[in-house]
Amino acid sequence: MATAKKPLKKTADKTVKKTPLYMRPVKAIHARATDFMARRPHRSFRLTRRRDYDRSLKLPGYFAFTKQVRQLLWENKKIFISLVALYGIVTIIFVGTTSQDLFTTLGDTLKETGSEVFTGNFGGVAQAGLLFVATISGASTQTLTEVQQIFAVIIALLTWLTTVWLLRNIMAGHKVTMRDGLYNAGAPIVPSFGVLIVLALQLLPIAVALLGYTAASATGLLEGGIEAMVFWFVVALLVLLSLYWATGTLIAMVVITLPGMYPLQAIRAAGDMVVGRRIRILLRILWMIAGLAVVWILILVPVILFDTWIKTIFTQIAAVPLVPFVMLVVASFSVVWSASYIYLLYRKVVDDDALPA
Repeated sequence: MATAKKPLKKTADKTVKKTPLYMRPVKAIHARATDFMARRPHRSFRLTRRRDYDRSLKLPGYFAFTKQVRQLLWENKKIFISLVALYGIVTIIFVGTTSQDLFTTLGDTLKETGSEVFTGNFGGVAQAGLLFVATISGASTQTLTEVQQIFAVIIALLTWLTTVWLLRNIMAGHKVTMRDGLYNAGAPIVPSFGVLIVLALQLLPIAVALLGYTAASATGLLEGGIEAMVFWFVVALLVLLSLYWATGTLIAMVVITLPGMYPLQAIRAAGDMVVGRRIRILLRILWMIAGLAVVWILILVPVILFDTWIKTIFTQIAAVPLVPFVMLVVASFSVVWSASYIYLLYRKVVDDDALPA
C-alpha cells in the first residue's frame, strides 16, 4: 500500500537586519515624531479645515461653571475653610507676612482719588489703580531668602495637591476629612515639581516681554511711532506663546496627581487632551484669573481704606498688620479656588470622549 508523501518543508535563511548602533537614536526620534504626528493632526503654518479640528467639549456658561465650583466648595466648606486657615498659618510660620508700611502710601492715594470718580477725573483713579497693582505685586514678591522661597513654593504646591485629592475623593462619593488629604496628597510632590519647572520655562516669553517693556519705557520707545507698534506686536506674540504652552501644562498639574504618572508623560497626556479645545480651555482659565483679580480688588481696597482710616484715629494700633493678614487669607483662598477650578475643568474634558482633532 502506497503512502502519501509528506510535502517537503521549505527552509529559507531569513537574515534579520539589525539597526546599526549609530542609527538607533535617529530611529527612536523618528518613531516619536511619527507617534506625535498621529496624535496631533494639526500642522504648523498649514490651514486646518474645520471638519478636521471640530472637537466636542460641552461646558456650561462662564457664570454657570463658576457657580458649580462655588457650590462644590460651599457644600464642603468645613474642609476647605480649614485648609485655607492651615495654609495661612503655615505660611506665617515658615515664610512670614508682608510689611504693613508697603500699604501706607497706597491707602493715602486711594483715599485721595476715591472722590475723584464722581468729578470725572479718571486720571487719578487710573494712577491709583496702577499703584495698587504695583504695590500688591511688590508685596507678593518682596525680598525673601532662598529658604523662604522654597517653603513658599512647597506650601502652595501641597495646598494644590491636597485640594485636588480632596475633590477627587469627594466627587467619587467618599467621605473624607482634611487630615486624610494632608496625609495622602503629598505623594506626587516630586513629579509635580517637574511639571512646575516646565510651566516656569513656558512663562519665560512673558518675562522677556516684561523686561522689554521696562527697557522700552526707560528709553522712550513707547511714546509712539512705528517702533512702538512693532514693540507691542512682539509683546503680544510672546504673551500668546506663553498662554498657548501653559494651557496644557495647567491641566497637567492635575494629571500628574494620578498614580504612577511621570512629568513628561503627564504633559504629553494633557497636551493630547487639549488638542482642538485649547482656545475654549484658555478662555476659561483667563476667566478664572479675571475673577480672582476682581476678588482681590473688592476685598483689599476697602480693607486698605479702612486700615488707613482707623489707624489715623487710634494710633496705638498702627503696628497691627491688618492688611498683610487679609492679603494672606485672600492668597490662600486663591490657591484653593484655582486648584478647584482647574480640576473641575479637567473633569469636563475627561468626561468628553471625543477623538483628537
